[in-house]
Amino acid sequence: MKKTADSFLHWPAGTTVCDHQRGNRAAAALTAAEPLPDVRKIAVLRANGLGDFIFTLPALDALRRAYPEAEIVLLGKAWHRDFLAGRTIPVDRVVVVPAARGVSVAEPADENAGELASFFGEMRDERFDLAFQLHGGGRYSNPFVKRLGARVTIGLKTPDAEPLDRWLPYIYYQPEVFRFLEVVALAGAGAKDWEPQLAANPADLDEAGRIVPASDAPCAVLHLGAGDSRRRWPAERFARVGDALAHAGAQVVLNGTGEERDLVDAVQAQMREPAADLGPDCTFARLTGALARAAVVVSCDSGPLHLARAVGAATVGIYWCGNLVNAGPTTRALHRPFVSWRLECSVCGTNTITGRCAHGASFVDWVDADEVAGAALELLALAHG
Repeated sequence: MKKTADSFLHWPAGTTVCDHQRGNRAAAALTAAEPLPDVRKIAVLRANGLGDFIFTLPALDALRRAYPEAEIVLLGKAWHRDFLAGRTIPVDRVVVVPAARGVSVAEPADENAGELASFFGEMRDERFDLAFQLHGGGRYSNPFVKRLGARVTIGLKTPDAEPLDRWLPYIYYQPEVFRFLEVVALAGAGAKDWEPQLAANPADLDEAGRIVPASDAPCAVLHLGAGDSRRRWPAERFARVGDALAHAGAQVVLNGTGEERDLVDAVQAQMREPAADLGPDCTFARLTGALARAAVVVSCDSGPLHLARAVGAATVGIYWCGNLVNAGPTTRALHRPFVSWRLECSVCGTNTITGRCAHGASFVDWVDADEVAGAALELLALAHG
């Protein structure tokens, strides 16, 4: 969860209100831009997590329609290369970004100057016509994109970031999907749809089926973790929801990897009904197949929740209020968000809007298990009524 005390909300010394007004007027004019001529190759920087990528799909689709003959190259991580291989998506190729501070790693000590120099040399040889920065406010990512040597650079900008050729202000509280659609509109790529879509392929379904065989019972997936512990919901509440779904005839499937395995163990121990487990080695392909088969998915705000929506599953999401603005669903027919309005850390009382503390206590434990179960059962009945 971001805090308003973060540096992106402070203007650098010497910046005036008029500077920002001029920048905003220029950006507004560019949102009506036409596609640029002679575009053969496009780079898009987005080197982070699963949910972060899902949010870019409508923008990537808009680029594909605006530049149907251009090659779109995603500058991402190794998992992008592996997961996206062979999928029908508006990305032609993935180039893995080496360790770069503020882009793919947090600390400068993780960088290798020689590796970065070689990477940027190869990227300049690619001769990109357009390079998009869809990777945050730009403090580190804008200099990175400028080093690609593209004819035109386009992206986001906080007050402390270098400007690109065309840019929009990065203001944290904005739905991520619409943020990126605004950026690609600067190059004349208009939106056709704002809902991310990603089709599961037969290999995904086969891998999921090896863990959770096909059954007449509808499948309900509970994803138990989140990248930030403050976005995690208590295990005993997931157990109550899982039992309610099992009593209604659902085949309940739990998911959690890495440090989330303790949550899987805790939920299984507290459920009265049996639940399958996608396993500690669950791949993105297996997860995609399981989510695509699910009648309903219940999850904290996380990459798997956003992937579930993209593959067409009905979802019940558990959000902190600030994260709902950026990552919540825009429709309600199949998606039911539950919101915690807790602003203060339960350990020290720090207000999360104006500051940050070192504690990892949940900010979403205000969300009621019975209400979540009720929404999940309603969606289950809609799918298999």
